[in-house]
Amino acid sequence: MSEFKPQIFSGVQPTGNLHLGNYLGALRKFVALQDQMDCIYCVVDLHSITAQLVHDDLKSQTRSITAAYLASGIDPVKHIVFNQSAVPQHAELAWIFNCVARIGWMNRMTQFKDKAGKDRENASLGLLA
Repeated sequence: MSEFKPQIFSGVQPTGNLHLGNYLGALRKFVALQDQMDCIYCVVDLHSITAQLVHDDLKSQTRSITAAYLASGIDPVKHIVFNQSAVPQHAELAWIFNCVARIGWMNRMTQFKDKAGKDRENASLGLLA
């Protein structure tokens, strides 16, 4: 039997311009991790639809995030960098999760509470899921 090789999978939503916090909190760590294990980094453009972006802005910001991955030092030859919307299995897996996840579980998620804020009634189902 082969030994399990650890992998990292993470992503960034293209909902705005990257700032120093993004670099210090995520991208710098992504670069450091690539020397330790196989990495898969994603621009989670489907997730960002919940932010109600204009289509052209989403396309442009997706390119910008991809460029930031590369500019920060992520090596696309050794590791995988891709756009979430380019892999239809992401949406298929999301559907499966949507069918088995319970609303009570989702309502307890800190990320949902933070993103929905005080106006939870207007939060989309996509944000909940």
